[in-house]
Amino acid sequence: MNNKPIGWNGKTLMKMLEESEKYIKETKSYYGIDKLKLKEEDPFKYERAFASLRGALVSARETALHVAASPIVKEIGELCFALYTPEGDSIVVSTGILVHVHTMSEAVKFMVKEDYEQDPGINPGDIFLNNDPECGNVHTTDVQTLIPIFWKEELIGWAGGVTHQIDSGGITPGHDLVSAIQRFDDGTYYTCRKIGSNDKIWKDHMINARRSVRTPFYWELDEKCRLAGDLMIRDAVLEFIEREGIEYYKQFIREVIEEGRRIFQERVKERLIPGRYRAAAFFDIPMKEEAWQPRAKIDKVSNQPLEIIIKNDGSMLLSFDGASGPGPNPMNCAKGAMEGGQWVLLTQVLIYGDKVNDGAYFAVDTDYPIGTWCNPGDSSLSYQSPWGNLIPAYTGMMKCLSYGLYSRGYREEIVPGYGFTGDAIQGGGIYSAGPLKGQRWSLSTFEISGQGLGASGVKDGLDWGYAMWNPEADLGDVETWELFQGGIPYLSRRVKPNTPGHGKYRGGANYEGVAMIANSKEVDFFGARDGYCFHGSGGMHGGYPHATGYRLYAKKTNMQEIIQNQKEYPLGDPDPSNGEFEKLLEGDIVRKKYCTIYPIILENNDVIYYALSGGPGYGDPLERKVESVKQDLDNGIYTNDLVINIYGVVAEYKEEMGEWIIDEMGTEILREEIRAERKNKSLTFDDYWEQERWKITEDMLSEPVKRMYSESLRLSTKWRKEFLEFWRLPEDFQLEVK
Repeated sequence: MNNKPIGWNGKTLMKMLEESEKYIKETKSYYGIDKLKLKEEDPFKYERAFASLRGALVSARETALHVAASPIVKEIGELCFALYTPEGDSIVVSTGILVHVHTMSEAVKFMVKEDYEQDPGINPGDIFLNNDPECGNVHTTDVQTLIPIFWKEELIGWAGGVTHQIDSGGITPGHDLVSAIQRFDDGTYYTCRKIGSNDKIWKDHMINARRSVRTPFYWELDEKCRLAGDLMIRDAVLEFIEREGIEYYKQFIREVIEEGRRIFQERVKERLIPGRYRAAAFFDIPMKEEAWQPRAKIDKVSNQPLEIIIKNDGSMLLSFDGASGPGPNPMNCAKGAMEGGQWVLLTQVLIYGDKVNDGAYFAVDTDYPIGTWCNPGDSSLSYQSPWGNLIPAYTGMMKCLSYGLYSRGYREEIVPGYGFTGDAIQGGGIYSAGPLKGQRWSLSTFEISGQGLGASGVKDGLDWGYAMWNPEADLGDVETWELFQGGIPYLSRRVKPNTPGHGKYRGGANYEGVAMIANSKEVDFFGARDGYCFHGSGGMHGGYPHATGYRLYAKKTNMQEIIQNQKEYPLGDPDPSNGEFEKLLEGDIVRKKYCTIYPIILENNDVIYYALSGGPGYGDPLERKVESVKQDLDNGIYTNDLVINIYGVVAEYKEEMGEWIIDEMGTEILREEIRAERKNKSLTFDDYWEQERWKITEDMLSEPVKRMYSESLRLSTKWRKEFLEFWRLPEDFQLEVK
C-alpha cells in the first residue's frame, strides 16, 4: 500500500482528475487555460518541444515495429504509441492505428477512478496490461501496455502502446469471433492488470498468457514490442525534462492539449457550417439459421441513426439517440470502442497535419444512450467484435461532415463513406504434416487493412488501400500472411469486379482471393461482414452504395487430383451466375447470399473464396466520363452488364485489340433513354411517403426490421417522438414482434 499521494503538489491522482473534469465543465477549456503563455513567450521553443516529443513517439513505434513484433504488427504497422498526462489525457501520439489513442486514455482514467494509486499501487517500473472493452479498449484482441512515468516522487505521465493480436483465446480461433455472445466467450480478459515491476514482466503473467492463447509465440513478441516502445518514450520524456525543466514540462503538456482543443474548434468553424446534420445507417446480422447457441438464433438489424450538432464556437455534439438495442452477438460496443471510432475519423477528416491529442476529444460532447448497442451497460454481453456495428455507424459521421465540407466548398475533402473492413477469412487449425506438425496456426489475414475508400467530390475513391481504423492502410504481402497461417495457402488474389459503388466518381474497388486447406486438421473457418443489406449510409449526391458480400466455399473437392495433373482450378468468382468453382471443381459447393458465416469445419483440399469491400460512390453515374468507364472495363473494375444498365455506356470488347471500344452515339442515346425511364418511374414525395407508411401501419415490415424499430422506439424519447410525428402515428403506437 502506498500512503503518500503521487500526484502533483501532494495531490492524489483522483483529485487531479476531478479538478481536470471540473475545469472542462465550468470553463470549457483544458485546466481553465485562457492563454497559451509558453507559445506566446517563445513559439519556436514551444513548437520544438512538441516536435521532439512526437518524434520520440514515432521513433519508438518504428523501433518496436522492426525489433520485436509479430507479422500482423511488423507487416502493416498494426500498433501505435501515445504519451498521457497523469490523469490520462493524450498529449502527443505516434503514427499508426490512431483509433486506440483515446481507448488507452480511458484505461488510465479507469485505473485512477478505481484508486490504483492505493491498491495495487502505481510505482516506478510498474507495467499494466489492458484489453477490456468496458474500461478503455475496442475488443479483446487489441492489447494495451501502459507504464507510469515518474519524476522524483511525482507521477508526471503515462506511456502507452497497443498492438492487435492474432488470437486471444476465445470460443474459436481468430481475432473477431462471430460466435461469441457473452463475455465468457471472448477469450482472456486483462482488466487494467499489473503484470510487472522494475521494468520487467512477471514470469507468472507470461506463463498464464502462453497457456491462455493459441498463438503464444506472437503474444510474447508483442508484449516485448509494446514494452520496448513504452520504455523508449519514458526515456525521451525524462531527457526532455532534464533539458527543459519539470515546470516547463508540466505547463507545456496542459497548454498543448488546450491548443489541440482550439485547433479542432477553429478547423470546425473553417470547414463546417453550424447546424444539425443527420445520417441513417444500418447493419444486419443474419444468424437465425446458423448460430450455435440458442440465444443467438435471431436475425438482428441494428439501427444506427446519427445526429451531429455543430455549434457557433466550433464545438460539436455527436449523438446516437434512437439506436436499437444490443444483441446476443459480439458486435456490442462499449464507450472505448465508440470514442476510438469517433477519434480516428475526426483526426483524418478535420485535424490531420496538426497537433493531434485529446484536445479534440474535449471539444466534442457525445451521447451514447444506455441500453443500446453503442452503450449496453451490461458486462455479461460479448464486446469481442464491436467493429460490426462501429464501422457502419460511423459512415454516418463521414457523410455528415462531408455535407458541411461540400457547403464550404471543400469538394476534394468529401468522403461519403468507406468499405467494410470485415474479416475475409477467420479461424485456425493444427498442422498435420511438415516441420511444424502438431503446432497450431491461426487465420487472421490482415490484408483487410486494404479496403475501398468512398469517392470524393472530384475523383474516384482509393482502390484496395483504406481502413477506417488505420490511416496507414497496407494489404501486406501474401508471403508474410502465410508465415503464420500456413495451413491455408493462397491460390490467387486478384481484382474483384463490381465491388465499388457507382457514381460520377466511383468508390474504391477491391479484390478477391482463393485459398485451400493443406497439411492440417481440426480447422475452424468463419467470417464476419455485412449481411443482406449494404453497411452504413451509402453513397452521396446520387452515388450508389458499394456491393454487398457473399460466401463461397467447396468441400470434398478433387483439388489433389487437379494439382497432380496440373489442371486448371478456380482463381476467383468474376461472374457468380456462371461460376468458376462450378466449372472447374468437383465437390460440395456452397454459395451463401450474405457474408457473415458461423464457424464450420474444413478438411484438407477444401477451397474457400472471399471478396473484400468496395467504397460508396459520389454523384449521378450517368454523369461519369465515358473515358473513365472504358478504363474501368479495361481494368476489370466493372463488368459490361452493369456498365450498360447503370452508366448507360454501350461498349464491345475487341479481342484482336485487347480492349473495350465505346459506342459513343449508342451511349448518348441510351443515357437519354435511362433519364426518361427515371422520370416515368419516379414518385412524388407524397406518394412515396404513403407507400412506406402503409408498410408500417399494415404490418408489412420484416421481423428483423420490426424488432429493430421497436427497440429504438422503446429506448428513445426524442427519436420516438420524431418517428411518430414524421409517419403521423398515434402516441401509443407499437410494433408487434414475434
